[in-house]
Amino acid sequence: MKIHEYQAKAILARYGVAIPRGEVAYRKEEARGTAQRLKSNIVVVKAQIHAGGRGKGGGVKLARSADEAAEIASQILGMNLITAQTGPGGRIVKRLLIEEGLDIKRELYLSLLVDRASGKVIFMASTAGGMEIEEVAKDNPDAILREVISPVVGLQPYQARKLAFGLGLLMEAVNNAVPFLLALYRAFIDTDASMLEINPCVLTGDSKLVALDAKMTIDDNALFRHKELRELRDLDEEDPLEVEASKYGLNYIKLDGSVACMVNGAGLAMATMDIIKYAGGSPANFLDVGGGASADQVKNAFGILMADPAVKAVFINIFGGILRCDVLASGVVAAAKDLQLKVPVVVRMEGTNVELGQKILRDSKLNFTIADGMKDGAQKVVALAAGAR
Repeated sequence: MKIHEYQAKAILARYGVAIPRGEVAYRKEEARGTAQRLKSNIVVVKAQIHAGGRGKGGGVKLARSADEAAEIASQILGMNLITAQTGPGGRIVKRLLIEEGLDIKRELYLSLLVDRASGKVIFMASTAGGMEIEEVAKDNPDAILREVISPVVGLQPYQARKLAFGLGLLMEAVNNAVPFLLALYRAFIDTDASMLEINPCVLTGDSKLVALDAKMTIDDNALFRHKELRELRDLDEEDPLEVEASKYGLNYIKLDGSVACMVNGAGLAMATMDIIKYAGGSPANFLDVGGGASADQVKNAFGILMADPAVKAVFINIFGGILRCDVLASGVVAAAKDLQLKVPVVVRMEGTNVELGQKILRDSKLNFTIADGMKDGAQKVVALAAGAR
């Protein structure tokens, strides 16, 4: 679950991480009032969406008076902000963060994330603050410092000092940086975050580190432990179909293709998307209905697939273990009748009650094509999708 910058900063502040003074604003006059209260020579007006690159898209601007802050707020609120991370569709800006300007001497990059290769949390740091870390890693990988953290003892002070010295900080700044870095780690662990990025983290004129920006992602699987964090979810920032899928316990991610996929098991779902690409098509989604899906879940999943207007054909690829093939077929037939199915559906089933499942599909007299294996199914669904354009 992603959260907004101002929400992430509020969490960090509770752990003693220094952040700029600021307030969230939903209207022009709220921005004016905040700017007046901050009494800063410069205030920053920042669009709050779940995407980076806001400055390049015109979503972050400086104001030198309360009136100017209000005018900028009126321009940004309601705009469709397009960045490299939003895609061409962009995001509508509905809230702003109004912050004080700071005396910035240097910009640094800091992040904590779960490193799948080592199975541990890793602390990354770089002197290339304010830049996209992917570009830094590509052009100059040695510019990124890494500290792997033991889950037994956590981030140790000597590791924080190593990072601080590696960033070229002077002794006074190092002494301030160590508790700052340790506080970031505590916030990351205590909230069950999967990613925490401070870009940029700035060094001020008085040798202190301040989180000028903050991006935070919470592990969905741990939200049952954090009722207060669940309330930070902003459904307006999520794809409506993904929100709908979450209501039924379905793992769904919308993509840009025309071939919808319904699969049981994440690994099989990934392989299904690959084979669709191999056959010359493009998947419209990732959808894992899970091993123990019921007929109702299958029906709801089908409804979500059909709600995407880009879908020209559907590929159902099921290995019937816990989810029996006859249960799947019954759910698909019920959904197709209720939704008055207009697009072709290719079904590949193997496993428990496969013959019964195929019979249910054939007896329905609906627009189903039964495939003989994954490759055959992928080729057929890609051809049908191409013919439906």
